[in-house]
Amino acid sequence: MEAVKKEKAVLAGLSASSMPEEERSTEISMEELAALVETAGAETVGYLLQSRPTPEARCFIGEGKVKELKELVDANGCDLAVFDNELSPSQMRVLSEELGVKVLDRSGLILDIFAQRAQTREGQLQVELAQYEYLLPRLTGMWQHLVRQTAAGGSSPIGTRGPGETQLETDRRHIRRKIQKLREELEEVRRVRGTQRRRREKNSMPVVCLVGYTNAGKSTLLNCLTAAGIPANNRLFDTLDTTTRRMNISQTQEVLLSDTVGFIRKLPHHLVEAFKATLEELAYADVLLHVIDLSNPDWENQAQIVDELICRLGAEKTPCIRVFNKCDAFSGDLPHGENIVCISAKTGEGTDELLKAVSEILESDKKQVDLLLPYAQAGVLELLHREAAVISSEYAENGIEVKAVIRPELWGHVRDYVRRENDEE
Repeated sequence: MEAVKKEKAVLAGLSASSMPEEERSTEISMEELAALVETAGAETVGYLLQSRPTPEARCFIGEGKVKELKELVDANGCDLAVFDNELSPSQMRVLSEELGVKVLDRSGLILDIFAQRAQTREGQLQVELAQYEYLLPRLTGMWQHLVRQTAAGGSSPIGTRGPGETQLETDRRHIRRKIQKLREELEEVRRVRGTQRRRREKNSMPVVCLVGYTNAGKSTLLNCLTAAGIPANNRLFDTLDTTTRRMNISQTQEVLLSDTVGFIRKLPHHLVEAFKATLEELAYADVLLHVIDLSNPDWENQAQIVDELICRLGAEKTPCIRVFNKCDAFSGDLPHGENIVCISAKTGEGTDELLKAVSEILESDKKQVDLLLPYAQAGVLELLHREAAVISSEYAENGIEVKAVIRPELWGHVRDYVRRENDEE
């Protein structure tokens, strides 16, 4: 059987002083882009990285660099040009015309990889929604040739007056309908997840979530701890569909351990939005395990990107253990401190210490809570008298004010009634 010919790609990036720092291209982000291209199934033949004060409005990089890129494309017989930055629809169209090949930006490439990787119906729904939201503003650029023809008045060829815009509007309506339908389906997924989560909370099963940069070793760690048997390959975005397994962390404590999709710098905004149904699990977790690839020279930046996304998803208050993975491939001083564990998910080294740290957080998590229970939820007070240490309870105008010391497994029952500090002021 004949082997499938690999597409060849040339890469381009821009570091403009007018761009926010996280949007600028660097040698590291270009290496990551090359890894993404390889994950998508293509081969990188070369790249250009330009520095200039501002992006060029027409073709993003300077005209001279476009010519250089064209030479690279022609010399290597490329099928694809991939940009490390987000391109506007018109820039994409101009570059495609100038270079004579398909042009993708980083967001488009990541979406393509996600579309290849999603296995479950939920994952496919999320990717499809993100793709349509990415496509919608780019439709104008795709129909530009017809719009331009109709704008020329009497000199337009017969039969081209109008259909461009009509077709564009038809496509827009069709895509908006698709987006609406996908959102409704994902809302149903969210509702089912909410029901499952409430059932878990009722059964007092703490949830531990694995988070981290893509390719940090989350799936390998899940396999190591639970024998889950998930394929764990050395490539970006290998896990898109959440896997959850039961795990004993001590003789008396069982938890649910969940793997999540990896994060990456410049992760498209609409992709994070589409994956909210999956990622919102983080906000409901009892403990986060932030897996960091210690063998990667850029691990500090990667960890910061993950921390920012954890905040964006509203999980910054969840107890978090920084799990430095691949410590067997690191020769310097290992990180140490509170809620820091060094492991090798490949060999299993350090995992006993990790389980002990999780257990300590869950056990020591007995905490005093100030609650305001609506009178309709008086049954919760009975539960607290039965299962916790109630310090005081007072009947006030707007509900029952309760002070109690609770165990972690009761948290699911009282979470919604915790009084925040500003409630008391």
